[in-house]
Amino acid sequence: MTTETAKPAAAAKPAGEGTEERRPRSVRVVLLALMIAMLLAMLDNMIIGTAMPTIVGELGGLEHLSWVVTAYTLATAASTPIWGKLGDMYGRKGVFLTAIVIFLIGSALSGMAQDMGQLIGFRTVQGLGAGGLMVGVMAIIGDLIPPRERGRYQGMMAGVMALAMIGGPLVGGTITDHWGWRWSFYINLPLGAVALAMVTAVLHLPKKERDRSTRIDFLGAALLTVGITAIVLVTTWGGTEYAWGSATVIGLSVAGVAALAAFLWAETRASDPVVPLHIFRSRNFTLMSVIGFLTGFVMFGAVLFLPLFQQSVQGASATNSGLLLLPMLLAMMVVSLVSGRITTNSGKYKIFPIIGTALMVIGLFLLAQMDTGTSRLTSGVYMAVLGAGMGFLMQITMLVAQNSVEMKDMGVASSATTLFRTLGSSFGVAIMGALFTSRVQDEMAAHGGSELTRQSAQLDAASLAKLPAALREAYQDAVASGTHSAFLVGAAVAVTGFVLAFLVKEVALRGAGPEPKAAPEDARKTVETV
Repeated sequence: MTTETAKPAAAAKPAGEGTEERRPRSVRVVLLALMIAMLLAMLDNMIIGTAMPTIVGELGGLEHLSWVVTAYTLATAASTPIWGKLGDMYGRKGVFLTAIVIFLIGSALSGMAQDMGQLIGFRTVQGLGAGGLMVGVMAIIGDLIPPRERGRYQGMMAGVMALAMIGGPLVGGTITDHWGWRWSFYINLPLGAVALAMVTAVLHLPKKERDRSTRIDFLGAALLTVGITAIVLVTTWGGTEYAWGSATVIGLSVAGVAALAAFLWAETRASDPVVPLHIFRSRNFTLMSVIGFLTGFVMFGAVLFLPLFQQSVQGASATNSGLLLLPMLLAMMVVSLVSGRITTNSGKYKIFPIIGTALMVIGLFLLAQMDTGTSRLTSGVYMAVLGAGMGFLMQITMLVAQNSVEMKDMGVASSATTLFRTLGSSFGVAIMGALFTSRVQDEMAAHGGSELTRQSAQLDAASLAKLPAALREAYQDAVASGTHSAFLVGAAVAVTGFVLAFLVKEVALRGAGPEPKAAPEDARKTVETV
């Protein structure tokens, strides 16, 4: 079986000399390029969110505002499994470079948009590339680094995620204020060019010969795209643009279920399916996909409501909203790094999903107890507990999923796991958001302030400051009540993950782990195969 490899960055030394030093250095150079690409995909929406008021002020089209984000999200989610399959069929490097180029083209065009319609269209192009970036990074890492060794690099990936969530709003605000909103897109170009150059120069992969008898599963790809699109639109529009019981939401739900059912039928008959269903025969892969879905559900719900609570109830500034999540993100990064090291040294991992889901349940339950009297220190401790739980899960779910499939299915396994987490985030935001909105509006109606929250349950700082003291206090109580309901639901969802974690089977991770110093002949093989 051919394994894609990264050549050592330095000139080869005689076998047996400096083998251990050369190998990590070459991998780290490749990982640096991959992390830049991953940062591009994760940072984009964080930056654009801050710039949106300015964009609307210049381009108009306020009624289409949500589509600037929705178009990107849809394109990313729908293209994710297709990028993974293309990488399996044609080789990682070429497909990954193509995704970077498409993302950069979409970024440049978005920066040049002259009206809201153009911006939405160009954001779709950008989203298509972003889908390939995330999957490409995960699949290449899966090919280059054996699961047993991958834990030592987990901290890098968790760090990139924390950097995107904390730095995104800050960078977006600074760029918009000083350079203009168009540079919120143009900033991707130099970063993307660096990633493109580094991947081209450093990542040397053998050309993959495709079996000419196989055909691209166009029917499966089309049905999956329709199904994912319908599901994301339901979770995005339900309770906001349209009522949950509206014909539009019900119609999309039926269409999504029908498309996915047809997709499953088509995949059983395709000669080379876009998502081979046999990967779900692995108990660990299926469990990690579901736990990844639940982690996405909880994480993005927390990212949505924690800043809202701290701004509305605790009086924090919206400008530094990313910094409000620092306790959660730092805990997540540190725990991910430590658990990764332990996995590398011991080869054991089953305990981590159990501990992670347990901490998520505890953290969410604690967050559900917050009220108008909760201090920032106390809420920070609660967030750290939740972050620690997610730290045990964020990378381990991908690691175990990739370890559960053959190397030839690494791309589709990575894309399927990523897709489940993405869909989980969509459902989490939708369901927790619906509960929050309903609770806030009910509480405000009881205090005679229903008109204030009839259009939106979230009031900005300016609107909140203008309210009479009695109504302001009522709104703060309502927000505390709404977050209580949302986090309790999140805790209930996390309990499901806790139960499933006990079903994970401890299967030996591929890769040798810590070894004694290699003999000259063994060292030569190590360098050649990474």
